[in-house]
Amino acid sequence: MAEEIKLTCLHDSHLALGAQMSPFAGYDMPIQYAGITPEHLAVRNSVGMFDVSHMGEIFISGPDAERYVNHIFTNSVSGCVPGKILYGMMLYPDGGCVDDLLVYREFTPDSFLLVVNAANIDKDYEWMLSNSDGYDVSIDNRSDVWGEIAVQGPQAERTVMEVLGLACAADLGFYEYCNTRWNGNRLILSRTGYTGEDGFEIYAGIADTVEIWELLLKAGVQPCGLGCRDTLRFEAGLPLYGDELSAEISPVEAGLGSFCKLDKAEFIGREALVAQKELGVSRKLVGIEIEDRAIPRHGYQVELEDGTVVGEVTTGYRSISLDRSICFALVGAEYAKLDTRLWIRIRRKTFSGKVVKKRFYQTNYKK
Repeated sequence: MAEEIKLTCLHDSHLALGAQMSPFAGYDMPIQYAGITPEHLAVRNSVGMFDVSHMGEIFISGPDAERYVNHIFTNSVSGCVPGKILYGMMLYPDGGCVDDLLVYREFTPDSFLLVVNAANIDKDYEWMLSNSDGYDVSIDNRSDVWGEIAVQGPQAERTVMEVLGLACAADLGFYEYCNTRWNGNRLILSRTGYTGEDGFEIYAGIADTVEIWELLLKAGVQPCGLGCRDTLRFEAGLPLYGDELSAEISPVEAGLGSFCKLDKAEFIGREALVAQKELGVSRKLVGIEIEDRAIPRHGYQVELEDGTVVGEVTTGYRSISLDRSICFALVGAEYAKLDTRLWIRIRRKTFSGKVVKKRFYQTNYKK
């Protein structure tokens, strides 16, 4: 029997707006409304909003919460003060990635919020439970009772403050959050983002999320789909689980080793990453710019001039912001140096390119 497709709390609004819908991560999600290009440019130039209610929220609390989160998370939460957010991964013992996620240090003592990828909610929750033996913690999956809206772009702060009255937005630095109230209920406002622009995430209950979305719509904020969410994060050099990170792709291979604190006493997968750091890895994730308008796509081969296959594209687009054909690719480590000449096979032809920095676009985060 086919798995039942889930709906976010904003699904009716997406249909009413005429969004192009498609299954994603087990949910029926909007791919685009006005079109990927105008939505992408709205975020780059003004403000746009995304329904990200499909993301997972898992709360961890108890006397051993800090020790436990350090056990399953590559980054270090020791010394992380309430109101701060950390990015990192959960790993398998061999260094492969269970998921990449955000960890919020709660204002309540011995408490954390873990925000995980939609496709991995059930897997992550089971992973957390299966690795909690010996830790005095409570692990509470609340994904079904929280909605989430991302408001992104240069005008995001003004929009969140003026339209929604969330005054604490101005006080937040990058990767910080605050608690406030909406209709008497808890609302979490954070400043992270997945677009390369300044922006906020609004976590609220289901009914409150619907109300907030409608207020933003009435104020003229452009609703944006998953199509431009991908083009935006890609230009900013941000990974997507399943493409640039996976059970087969480690953070070291993906160039995300800085989010893995190997000076911690232990975490699941640490020994594998230490070995990768010491011995080196056989492949690395790189950015490639193609000297043509041809568009590289996921799965296309990366070759040398003589046709030798040395890697594979993980994500590729004709950049909307930069008007260049660019891609991420996982290639042999010996070909990862900047300016290395490589070729992308697109159907029957190959197109010359060179290795460049993975952050293609100059990001505009809150400093």
